[in-house]
Amino acid sequence: MKANTIVLAFAAALTIANTNAQADSSREAMKTKAASIPDKVQTVAGELTFFDGVPTGKTNDLVYDYLDRSRAIGVYLDNVGAVSIYSVLLGMAQQGADAPNKIAIWEQLMDSRTPVITSNTSTMYAYAPTDLANDGPTVIEIPPGMLGFLDDAWQRFVGNMGVTGPDKGKGGKYLVLPPGYQGKVPEGYFLLKPSTNKNFLFLRGSIKDGLKVAVDNFKSGLRIYPLKDAANPAPTQFVNMSGRSFSTIFPSTLEYFEILNTIVQEEPIDAVGPEVRGSMSAIGIVKGKPFNPDDRMKKLLAEAATLGNAAGRAITYDPRIGGVYIYPDTKSNWVTAYANKDTSFEADGTMNLDARVLFYYNAGGVTPAMATTHVGEGSDYALAFLDGDDKPFDGSKAYKLHLPPKVPVNNFWAVTLYDTQTRTQLQTSQLFPTVGSQTKGMKQNADGSYDVFFAPEAPQGKEGNWLATLPGKSWFAILRMYGPLEPWINKTWRPGEVEPIR
Repeated sequence: MKANTIVLAFAAALTIANTNAQADSSREAMKTKAASIPDKVQTVAGELTFFDGVPTGKTNDLVYDYLDRSRAIGVYLDNVGAVSIYSVLLGMAQQGADAPNKIAIWEQLMDSRTPVITSNTSTMYAYAPTDLANDGPTVIEIPPGMLGFLDDAWQRFVGNMGVTGPDKGKGGKYLVLPPGYQGKVPEGYFLLKPSTNKNFLFLRGSIKDGLKVAVDNFKSGLRIYPLKDAANPAPTQFVNMSGRSFSTIFPSTLEYFEILNTIVQEEPIDAVGPEVRGSMSAIGIVKGKPFNPDDRMKKLLAEAATLGNAAGRAITYDPRIGGVYIYPDTKSNWVTAYANKDTSFEADGTMNLDARVLFYYNAGGVTPAMATTHVGEGSDYALAFLDGDDKPFDGSKAYKLHLPPKVPVNNFWAVTLYDTQTRTQLQTSQLFPTVGSQTKGMKQNADGSYDVFFAPEAPQGKEGNWLATLPGKSWFAILRMYGPLEPWINKTWRPGEVEPIR
């Protein structure tokens, strides 16, 4: 009896062992199959063919085309900030503001004739570049009352100036040091240390005391010159850009990559990291080497630029990341350009790729001050890309935005319309496509609320509350709150949706 039990136990153990071995063999077979590829497979790259895993026919060409195109799309999206700000500085240079001491200024404000991405009509702008490779350490003297910052060539934040900077709005001298500068640094300056030579100075002046006062303040106190010339600097010149029509919008063609190559050649090799340099190198952009794509690569780069452009628009109109919708608890299409109020687009050591594209595709100039709201100070923005029915705005139709009573601003509010193709001010019969609490003729409702109308023709008696649209064109709107108060910040007051008038 005992012998039979032993035999049965051994047989059972052998059966279990065989079963386990078969299971292990099956798992290994599945792993092998998962690592393999069929002899013919349909993919987005086309039909790929293999002989027992070895590419045959046109497979290698199809795969490399796909790789080069996809890598180029990544390069496009990763470098929108750089190409966009270069395009702005190039547009300025072509109008005569072609050196750091030749400052572009909009003395009569920025109207729809000047295509600058999501510019506004309510404050006075001044732009200037730096050229640290040529000039060395550069001094920027700013007058009191400024609001501004310096971004590097990739449109990354370097430092604030003016009200939000170390001079606290009193004015002062800033010294911009070249990358890797090891020389003597004199005292008496606020220091800025960008990682690039070409940088972007952005300044805004308040017009609350009148436009002439703001212009005079700029011209009397804004100076830019090399430190080496401090004893006898060349005069600072101001180039009035108001009323001029010139391009500052980055292209979505092969030229996009040509511009990026120019930036790479002009800046230190370590202005961007090895991973970004590797992506650019994979499509032929290498510092110190010519960028000469052949016909095949030109075609793929052009396709990548088109797809990158499309990706920017998809991310804008259908964001699939958190922190974009201002009122996520309810059905609302009001969004912010800075996802999660993060101006570095980076959290916990991880770059939010779509958040970076969302901002750089639709705006220009990065500073934490734009996303840090203080009660009664600065400004905050809300963007409406779709109507209350989740549809694009149609320039042939009429819409209304209702702002409830007691709009919570310390200064003023304004609504501006933009062109969906260029993301610049919509060009209509209205040179300044903006209405707001400072608009002459703006009518308030009996309960203290406001209605803003968007249509090809003004509603009778509401001309001061109306923004013109164009049949055949779409548009989007930005609501700017200057000096936002607590009800805006804590969301106890909120604007209505931009609704079709039925």
